[in-house]
Amino acid sequence: MTWTQSLVLALLQGITELFPISSLGHTVVAAALLGWGNLVVSPSFVPFLVLFHVGTAAALFIYFWRDWVAIIRGFIVTAVAGRLDADRNGRLAWLLIVGTVPAGLIGLFLENPLKSLFATPLVAAAFLALNGVVLLVGERARRRALASEPREPREPRGVPPDPRTTHGVGLLTLAPEQTSSEADSAYRPFETLTWREAVLIGLAQALALIPGISRSGVTMVAALRVGMNHEEAATYTFLLATPIIAAAGVLEIPQLFGMGSATLLPALVGGVVAAVAAYLSTTFLMRYFEKGRLDPFGYYCIIVGLLSFAFLAIHG
Repeated sequence: MTWTQSLVLALLQGITELFPISSLGHTVVAAALLGWGNLVVSPSFVPFLVLFHVGTAAALFIYFWRDWVAIIRGFIVTAVAGRLDADRNGRLAWLLIVGTVPAGLIGLFLENPLKSLFATPLVAAAFLALNGVVLLVGERARRRALASEPREPREPRGVPPDPRTTHGVGLLTLAPEQTSSEADSAYRPFETLTWREAVLIGLAQALALIPGISRSGVTMVAALRVGMNHEEAATYTFLLATPIIAAAGVLEIPQLFGMGSATLLPALVGGVVAAVAAYLSTTFLMRYFEKGRLDPFGYYCIIVGLLSFAFLAIHG
């Protein structure tokens, strides 16, 4: 992978990984459209992508670092005590673990078949369009549920957050101030998920192993389906994505170290570029989902997916 390819794909991945528009689908399709078709069958392609994803995971950890401190502490306290009620964030820690297991197991056992899809841009373009349909259907189902089963307004959790020290995520003393009409009418904290719901959301996340299906998109749709609002769903989605991305890095990145500095250096710089882009994307999306919905991303995916599919089918 050249420097140009590394920087372009790292920037693309950092931006699109957290937006509900599939970073993997965009990477595969973009490589084909730019004439880099041989790149996706290179042995270094997947380790490069995983390193870019690790940059994204690092950005997420930095953005939500206070939450992760609370989650890790909750995990340790509850594991030692043997009780989920030993720490107020212990249950959330275990919910994230349960939600991570499905994607981890599926990725482990279906690694080779899934990797073969990387070399098929037409497949990625088709699933990108399908991803858009999933986002639109999920939004419409959410609105129908709100219309048919109105919920009572909920009191905010905890005490008002200190804007100098929190992101307003909802852990410890964090309590998001509800600003949208949707948040006032229907709001379910992710800490109230059942174990079954955590598994189902984890299974939805596993669909992102297919190029063109967005991890954040399908996970948010599943979270909306169980009653979260968009901001809460986005927060849970980003927290849930961090460990699975980091785990993938542990498995794939070592392959890069045997490929020489000419390969390793562009990959490392690309990882930094992806991290910066992902942090900025997270900042934007957390503000956007205070009131915004998935519809614009759904229409975008359908249009880009269908146009890319038509172009690749004609010129491929």
